[in-house]
Amino acid sequence: MSAPNPAWDAVAGELDAAAQQLGFAVDDTQRGKLLKYLMLLETWNRVHSLSAWKNPSDLLVRHVVDSLTLLKPLRRYAAGARLRVLDAGSGPGFPAAVLAVMEPTWLVTAVDAVAKKVAFIRQAAAEAGIFNLVASHSRLEDLVVADLFDVVVSRALGSLKSMTAQTRHLLLPSGVWVAQKGRRPDQEVAELPRDLRVFHVEPVTVPSLPVERCLVWIRREASQ
Repeated sequence: MSAPNPAWDAVAGELDAAAQQLGFAVDDTQRGKLLKYLMLLETWNRVHSLSAWKNPSDLLVRHVVDSLTLLKPLRRYAAGARLRVLDAGSGPGFPAAVLAVMEPTWLVTAVDAVAKKVAFIRQAAAEAGIFNLVASHSRLEDLVVADLFDVVVSRALGSLKSMTAQTRHLLLPSGVWVAQKGRRPDQEVAELPRDLRVFHVEPVTVPSLPVERCLVWIRREASQ
């Protein structure tokens, strides 16, 4: 699946370059699905205002490339296993759509309380052929699932305390939270309940986005 015009051809090149900087490659199928998803987001954005970023390059960097910084760390954690991943407060599907495209054996669930965003994820996933991505319209604290998740990820879901409180009932006892943050959130870490522990704060670099970023890894204390 190729990009249909020069603007999107340029975005395809930016995607390949960003992936290379992050230490992996994007194959033709993955590239096609990611670009298709972004094209649909750009189209829906004109009517539904799903994202603050409007042009293709901004959409790529702020959504796809930023989400890709999770990929190698989660692959390292998975160690080849098939993960069940919850994207808490997914917005228009990030990082959920990116993780689902890049790891088609993982089962990725995007949850958001805004109906139009969930409608977009469902439609875009179907059109782009991202069949391991599902979307649920729900408040996180009200969500009921048949199977708990190995990993809960979030990009912009308030404080660490709030994020873990809203999703605690959805995560396996052995599972982990991975929160994408800007600079190291030491105050938020200090406010976590005593049965949760930050076991790793991992600096990450987002290609073409000169801002500070880190991943905060959290798990339950083993004694709990």
